Amino acid sequence: MASTSPRRTAEADVADGAGTTGAPRTFTEAIRGRDDAELLALLRARPDLATPSPSTLRSLAARASSRTALERALAHADARTLQALEAVVALAGDGPVSPDDVRHAVGADGTDDTDDTDDTDDTDDGGSTLDGGSAVERSLADALTAALLWDAGEPGRPDLRPAPGLDDVLGPHPAGLGPVRPDSRPSLSPTGPGSAAGSDASGPHLPDLPRGGQEVLDALTWGPPIGLVPAPGTPARAAVDALVDARLLLRTDARHVTLPRDVGLALRGGRTHRSPEPAPPRPDGRAVPQVVVDAEAASAALELVRRVDLLVAAWDDTAPAVLRSGGLGVRDLRRTAQALGADEADTAFVVELAAAAGVVADDGEAPPSYRPTTVADRWEVMDDAERWALLAAAWSGSRRTPWLVGSRDEKGNLRAPLSGDLHRGWVPRLRRQVLQVLAAQPGTALDVDAVMTVLRWHAPRTVPPEQAVAGLLTEAALLGATGAGALSGPGAAVLAHLTPQGSDAPHDLEAALRAALPPEVDEVLLQGDLTGIVPGRPSQALALLLERSADVESRGAATTVRFSPSSVTRALDHGTTADELLDAFARRSRVPVPQPLEYLVRDTARRHESLRVGSAGSYVRAADPAVLAGLVADPRLAHLGLVRLAPTVLAATVPAVELHDALRARGLLSAVEGPDGRVLSARLRRPPRPDRSPRDPRRGPVAEPEATSDDARAHLVARLRAADAGDETAVDRLAGAHRAAPSGAVGTTPRGPANGGRATATGGRPRAAEPGDALATLHDALRDGRVVWIEMVGASGTLERRALKPLRLDGGRLRALDPAREAELTVAVHRIAGVEPVDG
Repeated sequence: MASTSPRRTAEADVADGAGTTGAPRTFTEAIRGRDDAELLALLRARPDLATPSPSTLRSLAARASSRTALERALAHADARTLQALEAVVALAGDGPVSPDDVRHAVGADGTDDTDDTDDTDDTDDGGSTLDGGSAVERSLADALTAALLWDAGEPGRPDLRPAPGLDDVLGPHPAGLGPVRPDSRPSLSPTGPGSAAGSDASGPHLPDLPRGGQEVLDALTWGPPIGLVPAPGTPARAAVDALVDARLLLRTDARHVTLPRDVGLALRGGRTHRSPEPAPPRPDGRAVPQVVVDAEAASAALELVRRVDLLVAAWDDTAPAVLRSGGLGVRDLRRTAQALGADEADTAFVVELAAAAGVVADDGEAPPSYRPTTVADRWEVMDDAERWALLAAAWSGSRRTPWLVGSRDEKGNLRAPLSGDLHRGWVPRLRRQVLQVLAAQPGTALDVDAVMTVLRWHAPRTVPPEQAVAGLLTEAALLGATGAGALSGPGAAVLAHLTPQGSDAPHDLEAALRAALPPEVDEVLLQGDLTGIVPGRPSQALALLLERSADVESRGAATTVRFSPSSVTRALDHGTTADELLDAFARRSRVPVPQPLEYLVRDTARRHESLRVGSAGSYVRAADPAVLAGLVADPRLAHLGLVRLAPTVLAATVPAVELHDALRARGLLSAVEGPDGRVLSARLRRPPRPDRSPRDPRRGPVAEPEATSDDARAHLVARLRAADAGDETAVDRLAGAHRAAPSGAVGTTPRGPANGGRATATGGRPRAAEPGDALATLHDALRDGRVVWIEMVGASGTLERRALKPLRLDGGRLRALDPAREAELTVAVHRIAGVEPVDG
């Protein structure tokens, strides 16, 4: 930023750089010089910059170059982008850095680094001036769009420079290179031991190396560039001292030396990286035919649906209690695992998935327990594909980590299923990334190590934990999203469900599974040894019949079942008579029902009907049988479930209070009596219905917040543009319209006084009142080594105005030099009220 007078007007300060022609001089000017399409592309690439919304373009530039924002942006950068950024940081100096320089530095010259497998969006959104088709140039274009780099060159002559603070975030040794020597700039000349004696003046002179010097340089060439000084009197120490005297090494302290950046670049032949990484790796895997993959996936999907069926039945009969700390107890987990016929790890996944789908939930009673919900009522009438689609949709959006069940938290407590400690907000993103890795190599089974290799390339700075990747792969196999280790057809539908532009319609998931499922059969081969064989996937009606009347002995391409007195009793308990059961068998068997099976059904039914047990919630008795004569047949009392037990006694299925109210409404005077026959003077409390929860509660985290729309971003860009032009009327109009915008829009920030949000300092001098403006001015002064006026709150609470030269800005504190007093001071950033440049 050019030096200005302390008394320059606010309008001139706003206009500075806004109408500049040619190359921008600072990062802030580069941001302010972007058109609306480029600003919109920046907010789309880095949505965190819009929340809370900045008030000026200078504030946006300051936020984009802050350490937190840069670290967040680099967290999602792949290896190719990081290599390109490190190359720009390493090469940035007195001379311009072009895309060709970066290609050579990362070692991409002469190679076809076009990435055909990357899933990045290469559409032109107006955020870049590069038009190269190579993978490195696309990474540079994306970095320019995201303001990780900025172009300080003239049109047609790019000069790439890193965003302020990027070198600090990347670390002190980008690409393993050392610091820049004060008296030299990085040299791309491939000077080395085998080169001619006369190398160029800016590069190192390597001929006549001391004995052992070449080994020292070889050890430091590819990093780390810091070496430990050998003991005095040794040949290695003599070699290091000679290299220091030749300025090929810099002595940092008494025990360490550093290889300068220009020397390291020359030793590497002008390259910053040993090997380029232009595309995601393609690890070797086991080739699996897609038919086999889909068959395995369909089998896993059916097994998962069956296990959820068993879970609903088990918890409908015996509802497990909710722990006081939340979650399912160890004993209840083991009991559920026995009912499902699975181990505890798989059972924990089934329980978590059923809860995410709303099939089971905490009933909210006192004491609370887990019970099936009303979703379970609809579940019973769904077919296999509909049930699986419900589970798959719940899995795609779940933030739960069932693979952590059984481990211990920081306090040493055991993590239980359905507990709040299993929530992780990053799970949906990692789930999508894992499925995308499998989708990139269709028909190939990849293990955990192979998937981790690809994920490390996509996010080297935020590599996910291997346990989480292994857990998600196991869940995908149990769900049927993968088969034999490769992505299945249903898994591809789940991945489309996960992507922002994908369809979220349940019927798409249903259709994907139906295409993979084998055809249904509606027959069973009954045999004389009380067994039956289903030659294929049973239909829903046949599966329900066999589930109630037989026990499964084996599953596979065909299912073998066995009939026994206990299994037939189970069918009779559901209200089926012996004739109805035998008729159902006959309609689904090609041969007559075997005689042993018929004898078993009829004998079990005869013993089943000899003793009957029912339930009654209340009763009504009268001394005169005539009083009760018409109550059983009265249609208005049918909802009471009245049954005659004796001429003077009727039983009802409803509570006593409800029966009492119904009889009073019919005009019969009745009294409520206790177990001892005495009339109760107080009304009975109506008990709750604990059989099924009337709600569909979803345990776990809330949904993702609504993403910011492009319309909201465009509105913010218009407001920033108006503020940058000093049009206060337009700013107020846009801010008022934006406050009335629907949800999902970028929030607004209250503006300061007039003049584009700039407060006026003492004496009428304008100052950077917005925090972003102040930080931007400080960053410019730090980079240029200039003095600025800083207005800060002193110890007594009054404003002090001093001319200071910023030295370091980090951790919310500014270290600065006061040239007039020849003293250093440290100021907390929150105590700075305004900053403006001065002549100096």
